[in-house]
Amino acid sequence: MRPPLSRAADPDVGWLTVVLRLAFLLLLGTSLVRYLTHHFHSALTPWVVGLSVALAIGHLSGLSERRTPWLLSVLACWAVLVLMAPSFAWCAIPLVYTVLRSLPPRTAIPLVTALTLLVMVSELRLPGDFDPTLPLLPPAVAALATAVFLYMQRQGARQRKLIIDLIRTRRELAAVERRQGALSERERLSVEIHDTLAQGLSSQQMLLQAADRTWEQDPEAARGHVRTAAAIAARNLAEARRFVHDLAPADLAEQGTLEAALEALADREAAESGLAVRFHLDGPPIPMPAAAQSALLRIAQGALANIREHAQAANASITLSYLGDQAVLDVADDGRGFTPSRAGRNSRAAEGGIRAGGGRWKHEPTGGGGTDRGHGLPAMRARLRQLGGTLTIESAPGEGTVVSAAIPLANR
Repeated sequence: MRPPLSRAADPDVGWLTVVLRLAFLLLLGTSLVRYLTHHFHSALTPWVVGLSVALAIGHLSGLSERRTPWLLSVLACWAVLVLMAPSFAWCAIPLVYTVLRSLPPRTAIPLVTALTLLVMVSELRLPGDFDPTLPLLPPAVAALATAVFLYMQRQGARQRKLIIDLIRTRRELAAVERRQGALSERERLSVEIHDTLAQGLSSQQMLLQAADRTWEQDPEAARGHVRTAAAIAARNLAEARRFVHDLAPADLAEQGTLEAALEALADREAAESGLAVRFHLDGPPIPMPAAAQSALLRIAQGALANIREHAQAANASITLSYLGDQAVLDVADDGRGFTPSRAGRNSRAAEGGIRAGGGRWKHEPTGGGGTDRGHGLPAMRARLRQLGGTLTIESAPGEGTVVSAAIPLANR
């Protein structure tokens, strides 16, 4: 037996049950009054009254909706009443709904058919002239009530299944979004660490090694290297605190504009490494999002770090160009250059517009030796990919290198 829906599962169960019981009591009371009006002195009157009271109590108890034996006893009591007094046949309508709500369709439909046949038999026993259309009414009402109830029940089941699927899908999407958020944050931190702490530590290592080599011969120069390393450490500490809070780079926050931050970067690089770095602005500045400014500044920092460590260059330049619909950052050096690897040329097609000399940053002399930077270009690509930009590397042995990053400005 299928248990009826609880009020927690379906808030409409409560008022529907009340309506069905009130309708049953109203029809039962009307049938009893009609019977007493026409057959008050009949020998069956005490039985009819007693069965009516018992039927009312049984239906009001609600047990007919939870236990099959009680439901069958209520239906049996009603069947006896109908056979005694055909006017009680009108109580069949709420009983049909009670049967359909309480039993599975394979059991409820035959039982509803039996109730309908009983109603037809009772109407045929009515005194007076026979009306051939009267027996057609009960089957029509029963068929309509059963069809509508089963249709609504199946619709409700489909809707509940759909709701369950939607809730499960929403939970799965929420889990995917949480995982994606964690991966995005991990990628952000890895890129920030590479562009700040790793480069700063590399510079500090070089400066401290230089200080160690010159400590005895030139103490003043050694102390200068140590002071520069300490300044880099302080700056990296500030950068670390800022990217933990997902803030703009310290240079950008201090200088206010990307142009001023790039110029300050060029001046500081020249002072700390001895590399002659010049900044040039081409075109009137165009406002761009903070994310785009941070990306271009980080790319400039990464490119200068690569020049300082591997290019063996004497001069470098940073050029920021505003070309109407895009901003282009070029970082060029006159160092030893390198030959883009075959893997790099293959990766250009896979990147779909991001052109670079391979999945790694490599300066190679003609003889094939070189030092692998590892994370530089992937970090640049990751930044530009989020902004719809492109990365281009142009280099040849002995002819220097140009790193070009372009970010579209239209509709931003």
